[in-house]
Amino acid sequence: MREFFGTYDVLLLPVSQVAPFDVRLPYPASVDGIAMETYLDWMRSAGLISMTGCPALSVPAGFTPAGLPVGLQMVGPHRGDAAVLRAGYAFEQATRFGERRPDVAVSAGMAEGGRS
Repeated sequence: MREFFGTYDVLLLPVSQVAPFDVRLPYPASVDGIAMETYLDWMRSAGLISMTGCPALSVPAGFTPAGLPVGLQMVGPHRGDAAVLRAGYAFEQATRFGERRPDVAVSAGMAEGGRS
């Protein structure tokens, strides 16, 4: 990671390996044809970044063709918290994805002011 951040300011990657899935499922049974044996397996990409000790945040990054939200993970160098926060803020201001709510949240009563 130290070598990577010697060249780059921020590492960008998906928040999770799959799009949002049915809330009644404990976790996806498979990802790209590979069986997921535990709840943590399907979100391995986020866990691997946590092990580096680098600061990271997630921002809304768009929507699937079905209108479900997807996120972008932004990672910075060790002790680069402020830079990651600035990058996240700049991304949110440029895209405004965080202002849009997926239809599923509205229908589930989870829109602004609703209860979850």
